[in-house]
Amino acid sequence: MNEHAGPSATSAAPSGALARVAAAVRRGWELVAHVAVKAWDDSIFAKSAAAAFWQTLSLAPLLLGLLGSLGYVGGWFGPDTVQIVESKVISFSRKLFSPSVVDDLIAPTVNDVLLRGHGGVVSFGFVLSLWAGSSAMATFVDAITAAHGQADARHPVWQRLFALLLYVGFLVASVLILPLVALGPALVGRALPESWREPGLRLVDSFYYPGTALLLIVGLTTLYKLALHRTLPWHRLFGGALVAGVFFMAASEGLRRYLTWVTRTGISYGALATPIAFLLFTFFLGFAVILGAEFNASVQEFWPARQTRWTQFQQWLAQRRRRRLSEDIGPDEGDPDTDLPPPLPPADPQPVRTV
Repeated sequence: MNEHAGPSATSAAPSGALARVAAAVRRGWELVAHVAVKAWDDSIFAKSAAAAFWQTLSLAPLLLGLLGSLGYVGGWFGPDTVQIVESKVISFSRKLFSPSVVDDLIAPTVNDVLLRGHGGVVSFGFVLSLWAGSSAMATFVDAITAAHGQADARHPVWQRLFALLLYVGFLVASVLILPLVALGPALVGRALPESWREPGLRLVDSFYYPGTALLLIVGLTTLYKLALHRTLPWHRLFGGALVAGVFFMAASEGLRRYLTWVTRTGISYGALATPIAFLLFTFFLGFAVILGAEFNASVQEFWPARQTRWTQFQQWLAQRRRRRLSEDIGPDEGDPDTDLPPPLPPADPQPVRTV
């Protein structure tokens, strides 16, 4: 009997594994379909177009605040910090955008900001640029909260001010992190011994751009977490940021190839070619950010995550506040519903006599 049970048990194990794999694949396709339907219902194309518009208008204010503020902290890292950051920003932009966008739009804007100097940061125009630059952040915050069903969780005025504070916070963090990213290879070369310097610099050069991309994904995950009123655990939002990063890199590569092909065929939009190309890149960037938020919301619907400790603490405070309020108010006196006597029990039916 045991000899017959052995083959059946071994054959049942692969079939069970195949069933689990098939169920996982089917569940994955259901998740992909749900993300597509949910993104379509939430008007992802319209929101991406709005985000592209505000990103285009926010480019100059963003560079003004970023590079202008670097003039105050650049001395902490070295005399040529601003120029090194400028070269790194332009070289990294060439990895994402087309050459025409970098040469005709990003590089001239960076040079114009640097010519103004960091004195423009203390001007009234810089304060206005913060409001204009935070418009793109407000669009992303609205889209992220809407994807998670929290569009009405905050007051509209507070939501706009919250986006402004979030933009300023990311701007300050970027001012402190960008010099470290730009001067990373040089700082590593100074810290390593002479015998390890050359292989260490080669290793840093190999992982420089992947590490920078990972840092951007971490920043996007932080945006997903801070934008929500009822937030989720940080690791549950990393998947959406990874999806957004992969999608934008693929879309950017495809768009660059398309623009190269259009240029070779002789089709030209004249003076509008560069702004249109930049709008397309920012459209795909906004699409990627919103798609990542839709992915996180769909994963939360399929596999609900445990609430964070901060959310549990907020709910506990709200319950305690409601309980204390109900104890202070007590039952209403003189309420006609409470003054009425209890209803009488129904009378037993009398038996019917038959002749």
